[in-house]
Amino acid sequence: MERKDVLLCLASLWTIFVAYMCLANFKSLPKIGISYPDKYVHVTFHFVFTILWSFYLQVKNTNRMCSLVKVVIASVIYGGIIEIAQGLFTTTRQADIVDVLANTIGAILAVVMMLATAKFSNKES
Repeated sequence: MERKDVLLCLASLWTIFVAYMCLANFKSLPKIGISYPDKYVHVTFHFVFTILWSFYLQVKNTNRMCSLVKVVIASVIYGGIIEIAQGLFTTTRQADIVDVLANTIGAILAVVMMLATAKFSNKES
């Protein structure tokens, strides 16, 4: 299996995992002592989403900046669609614009990290 195929598989599985985790009923989970824990989860979900899909697109030899922009836009749209689905199709979840903001922050943090890492590794060369 080629690297691009592995990355496509990982990115696709992560995308499905995020949808499941955002739409499943988890009301019976115990409460933890962190304020707004689901916001941290949204940031993490979209941070990883952005990294995996960006790596996949970069392996396909697409322009780095163009692929990053596309993935951030896809992440925001995907997160928005999930929020709409929560409002329409679940009884234990509700749509939340702050979740969309958390998704966007996660995607942007991933891009900042990837660009900083690339810049740092170019200086080392």
